[in-house]
Amino acid sequence: MTTKMLEETLQTSTVLKKQWSENTQKLEEITSILRKINPYCFITFARGSSDHAAAYFNYIASLELKKLSTSLTPSLVSVHDLNLDFSRALGVGISQSGKGPDILSLIKKVNSQKSLTLALVNNVDSPLANEAKLVYPLWAGKEISVAATKSFIASIYAAASIIAKINENKKLLEAIEKSPDFLPKELDSHWDNIINILKDSERTMIVGRGLGYAIAHEAALKLKETCHIQAESISSAEIKHGPQAVVGHNYPLIIFALRGVEQESLIELGLEMRKRGANVCIICDKLISEKDCLYTPSTHTYLDPMNLIYSFYLMVQKLALVKGLDPDNPRFLSKVTMTT
Repeated sequence: MTTKMLEETLQTSTVLKKQWSENTQKLEEITSILRKINPYCFITFARGSSDHAAAYFNYIASLELKKLSTSLTPSLVSVHDLNLDFSRALGVGISQSGKGPDILSLIKKVNSQKSLTLALVNNVDSPLANEAKLVYPLWAGKEISVAATKSFIASIYAAASIIAKINENKKLLEAIEKSPDFLPKELDSHWDNIINILKDSERTMIVGRGLGYAIAHEAALKLKETCHIQAESISSAEIKHGPQAVVGHNYPLIIFALRGVEQESLIELGLEMRKRGANVCIICDKLISEKDCLYTPSTHTYLDPMNLIYSFYLMVQKLALVKGLDPDNPRFLSKVTMTT
């Protein structure tokens, strides 16, 4: 069975190439403005998968620009109507549909204070795109499956592009341009290890750190909505502060061990949990043991999260089918969620 989720995931490379080519002038214009204004900090507003893209934006912005970047809880404005101080901040709204009332209310609040707003949005005719002072189109095209795939990866690709261009990091920009060709063409057979671990499971933890923590959030969401698995994303720095108490014999534990300074500690954590009897799958760029899982590295360590979550999407739609579920139409969910 071919699913829309699979079809749309496989469109990702084409989407990223189009975003890069179509936004050449816009990327130059937006980042020129941002360099001139030099905002003190970045504040992101998003929900669902877009909020996970915002977590990636925040982390890479701090890594690359050495600036404070954080996500704001929308209800502080949309529900409590707080008059927060957004002076010297760049407000960044990230959305596939651009229709969420709470995200729109935040953009309007920032605009009212004469601060700058930027929308990373797929629907350029949406209320969010019309309200934001700067708009960076995602060019993901129509997305039919309820589970966002290509639009999520397009969002983190956009984040990396903007941050790299602000800093004129030529090495990273060259890597970003080439990265769509480094997305794997098919799912490595080792990913069947995760399917075997999770096909009869009702719960799991997905552990990440750094840029990998953002996609751990996204992976956990996909397991919830498409496979009905109670998945929790957690930082490897936090798991020993209580959560490890539930990791006992045969507990399914997924470790996102991306390349970078965090990788060694993540692998060590996975091996430690395996010794206590947990059913561990360490996903990294090299094999650790027979139950590990490979992801294809990208052109730069900052871009590896795109490749890992891309392969995870391919796996999770397959897992849903193994469980007898339709990943395109998760129960109780709709494509656009209107939260206030």
